[in-house]
Amino acid sequence: MDTFRIDGKALSSTLRDGFKRHVEAADITPGLAVILVGDDPASHVYVRNKIKGCEAVGIRSSETKLPEDTSYEDIASVIMTLNNNSRVHGILLQLPLPQHLASVQESLVQMIAPEKDVDGLTTTNAGKLFLGIDDGLVPCTPQGSLHLIKSVQKDLSGLNAVVLGRSNLFGKPMAQLLLQENCTVTMAHSKTQNIEDVCRQADILVAAVGRPKMVKGDWIKPGAIVIDVGINRLDNGKLCGDVDFEAAQGIAGAITPVPGGVGPMTITCLLQNTIKASGAITL
Repeated sequence: MDTFRIDGKALSSTLRDGFKRHVEAADITPGLAVILVGDDPASHVYVRNKIKGCEAVGIRSSETKLPEDTSYEDIASVIMTLNNNSRVHGILLQLPLPQHLASVQESLVQMIAPEKDVDGLTTTNAGKLFLGIDDGLVPCTPQGSLHLIKSVQKDLSGLNAVVLGRSNLFGKPMAQLLLQENCTVTMAHSKTQNIEDVCRQADILVAAVGRPKMVKGDWIKPGAIVIDVGINRLDNGKLCGDVDFEAAQGIAGAITPVPGGVGPMTITCLLQNTIKASGAITL
């Protein structure tokens, strides 16, 4: 069996072309405000890529950079100002925050106005996803993963889906999205017994555990769609996912590579959420 490589870059490019046409035709220019606290190199790269993505599709973006030792109160003040700015349709607080803010990170996220919460992390948007209410904003990486799955197979009704990982940021919202597609969903995690056997039942296998090449080839059901959300750096400096990509060849029906799979779609779905939050454009 030939395994189809799901090209996240290509799908992302196609979607962004469509977004650009929507934005050009709209009466309102969507606006995204990004808050970046501290000097974490990875966060700076992520923010730079997000700003570039905005420029490419015509979204107006702004960036508030704050020093490493910024206080909770100062960040809260920035968020409230952006909540009240009618030109800002989306607010993104780049995570993780510096260590001294770890205990209040969730509180700051919840300060973002739900209608501007383009990361989909507020309890309001999480609740709307759980209830299947369409006007909420869905977390970007699960949303992007679903796009990738449906690029391979449109109708997912009745398929068995296994989500490896139960985080609030990815695992739980991913499971909800698959339920909405009428999949039979199993969430597997560190306490799951016989996890290999659970994975072998999956028509759709989504891995987000942060363990390099944890999912072996013989864990995969022949013909399954495999979405690898993990991104891990090996001792030799190379990146790999949570799935043993080479071992999956010839077994999986389709699989995302790392890099070049889920990553590009995460930023694309951030752009989509910003456009949706602007209220001027229906996607």
